[in-house]
Amino acid sequence: MKLFDEIPAERPATPLLDTLDTPAALRAMSTAQLAQVADELRAYLLYSVGVSGGHFGAGLGVVELTVALHQALETPHDRLVWDVGHQAYPHKILTGRREAMTNIRHYGGLAAFPRRGESEYDTFGVGHSSTSISAALGMALASRAKGEQRRTCAVIGDGALTAGMAFEALAHAGHVDANLLVVLNDNEMSISENVGGIASYLARILVSTPYLTMREGGKKVLSHLPGALELARRTEEHMKGMVSPATLFEEMGFNYIGPIDGHDLPLLVETLHNMRDLQGPQFLHVKTRKGKGFMPAEADPIGYHAITKLEKNGDMPPPLKPASPPASKPSPPKKKYCNVFGDWLCDMAAADPRLIGITPAMREGSDLIRFSREYPERYFDVAIAEQHAVTLAAGMACEGMKPVVAIYSTFLQRGYDQLIHDVAVQALDVTFAIDRAGLVGEDGPTHHGALDLSYLRCIPGMVVMAPADEAECRAMLSAAYHHPGPAAVRYPRGTGPGVEIPAHLEPIAIGQAERRRESGAETGHRVALLAFGSLNTPAARVAEALDASHLNMRSVKPLDREAVLAAAADHDLLVTLEENVVAGGAGSAVNELLAAEGVKAEVLNLGLPDAFVEHGKPAELLAECGLDAEGIQAAIRARLG
Repeated sequence: MKLFDEIPAERPATPLLDTLDTPAALRAMSTAQLAQVADELRAYLLYSVGVSGGHFGAGLGVVELTVALHQALETPHDRLVWDVGHQAYPHKILTGRREAMTNIRHYGGLAAFPRRGESEYDTFGVGHSSTSISAALGMALASRAKGEQRRTCAVIGDGALTAGMAFEALAHAGHVDANLLVVLNDNEMSISENVGGIASYLARILVSTPYLTMREGGKKVLSHLPGALELARRTEEHMKGMVSPATLFEEMGFNYIGPIDGHDLPLLVETLHNMRDLQGPQFLHVKTRKGKGFMPAEADPIGYHAITKLEKNGDMPPPLKPASPPASKPSPPKKKYCNVFGDWLCDMAAADPRLIGITPAMREGSDLIRFSREYPERYFDVAIAEQHAVTLAAGMACEGMKPVVAIYSTFLQRGYDQLIHDVAVQALDVTFAIDRAGLVGEDGPTHHGALDLSYLRCIPGMVVMAPADEAECRAMLSAAYHHPGPAAVRYPRGTGPGVEIPAHLEPIAIGQAERRRESGAETGHRVALLAFGSLNTPAARVAEALDASHLNMRSVKPLDREAVLAAAADHDLLVTLEENVVAGGAGSAVNELLAAEGVKAEVLNLGLPDAFVEHGKPAELLAECGLDAEGIQAAIRARLG
């Protein structure tokens, strides 16, 4: 295996890889040629991510596995389902998208994750984790129902296997005895001992043709002897259990093989060829190293999970790590909203010993790093288990604690039933710090926080706030924390306008809007901008350009009733602005209030469209949706005629 200590600034020579327009050619290659393809694939992956930026640590770790899977399976006829998609970059390179990889995650370029509409090799669209086994099982059962001879394989990471959904699918697969291969890409969790000679030797034996022939033939012979078949099964199970973590998966109905070295390409090819045609549920445990082959990523797999693109001078970019609270400087850089939350959480924890911090595997992304170190006994990372995170918080609230759930908008969707049934129905005191609200950028529609105002606003008893800037974010978090019931503060990814952030923990008044500008226009042209959250920034520019009134609404639920009615009474057009879908969002709340009060007013609701917005830089996407200052102004002028 070729090792790299820097990202190639120029496109590397990949003569053998360049001949692969489809993975079918892999099936005619020798072992030496496959090894060369793997080396070239790793080099090209480094180069392409250096140009485009993006995820690459997980992809580097599955280069050999990806080559072996496409060599052993007849894709796309055989179904290969990748979990999450961070590990699918090598898959994209091998399946006809090599030269397009330099535009991955860019506006109009390849999607960050597998997408059905992008390639016939992308059998299932992903983005949220832990869905691969369920989807692959559905495909396997459909093939069985149609009488098709088709192999199905799901590749899932050890992190994704922490989600309950994955285990639900495993249990069902064993129950229905589906012809399904699950490959566990184990690159971090210590769910088994390190791969050693005994484990690899046993794995070779368990998938060898003589053993499998003897195993199946022996079953037929022993089936005629009372008790002998069960004795043989238990003997095999205990033999496996001595050197591998087989028991759990065997009890769920899977034939477990492994763990094997996921960077030993000949072993992977041999094993997959021997397992692919076995009947019933099969489980292959593969040990890999995240960032394999790129020495900085091997040393820091979390930091090099993703990178920004190479600088123009060719210098290697730093890994994408959440910013630590900056040291005191005369002109400190603007803090990200997640940093505002991280600082607030530590400060509130110092003030209130009842505070508990909960995250579903988003410690770095939500910036709970300092909190986890300063208050380890009050910090709970529940892994990729959003449903459990919400109900865990509900249980803590029942006992008088003050849980704060730090979660991305798109991931809270996975815990929606628990939010309603376990928290809201019981009016429990849980605070939700909802990060990545609105358009998050390059990760695309599976990660945009486009729906939360709509799905939160309809829940009885829920308080929902959206800050216009960093100072409001801190004050709203305090308000939500002190509110005796479920309350949410949703804030965007990245930095805000850069206002000074106070050190105190004073809460903002819930349900009270802020009038930022009063229009001086004549009757017949008076426009009021009712802006929610992040769109207060372009609203300020539009208000100046059109001489409009500008209200920072702050609270989506409850609305400031008096402010809305006053604006309707002395303005000719109300314009609601939100970085959320229009359907059921903050603008809908304004419409409902006016209708309930019997007030007739001209209202223009501006927000995200009734469609899934693609990937790109947030500024590009906001402009596409007409939610930048120019787009908002154009929409208002069009309405005014």
